[in-house]
Amino acid sequence: MRQTSPDLEVSGSASGTSLLREFLRSPLLTATVAPSSRWLATQMVVPIPERGEPTVVELGPGTGAFTRLIQKRLGGRGRHIAIELNPRLAGLLGRRFPGVEVVHAGAADLPELMAERGLSADVVVSGLPWVAFRPATGVPLLPLVADSLSPDGVFTQFAYTWTRWAPPARQYLRDLHTTFEEVVLSRTVWRNLPPALVYLARRPR
Repeated sequence: MRQTSPDLEVSGSASGTSLLREFLRSPLLTATVAPSSRWLATQMVVPIPERGEPTVVELGPGTGAFTRLIQKRLGGRGRHIAIELNPRLAGLLGRRFPGVEVVHAGAADLPELMAERGLSADVVVSGLPWVAFRPATGVPLLPLVADSLSPDGVFTQFAYTWTRWAPPARQYLRDLHTTFEEVVLSRTVWRNLPPALVYLARRPR
């Protein structure tokens, strides 16, 4: 993990400022301008088992809006790997959550990272935008996520409700149904800004 400058040593209450700053510096590496709410985070981590030693992977954790609840739900069990492309946010995340294995890498590196560790994921939690799943060049991301999951694995992804009917979102939903046996959409989380919903996909084909 790369080291970052001291100006990113912020408390949880300053995460929004930090994320906005990183978006302005590197909009291609930071897909959003504000952290997700705890109400949305709660929906995102529902599939994490309450027992056993699950392996949970986070894609694009940013400043840790989902990370905190994942750690709480795991309660010291299993393994938590967070893959963050922005090196400054990766450094911040590592300092805020020393119990998380933070990896400075892209989501497309997921299969290689899991193979190196001899692991498959029980749950993958994604904070990435639609465009990351069908890049202009390279391999589509969704099959790579599915290949990194256990047979009963679960993938969660959030989306803002106002983007749900856009062509990329409709294509993404078709891709989910092609890649997973079961796809469920949550109710709208109105207490997120902007309002959002969660796609939950189980059992990769």
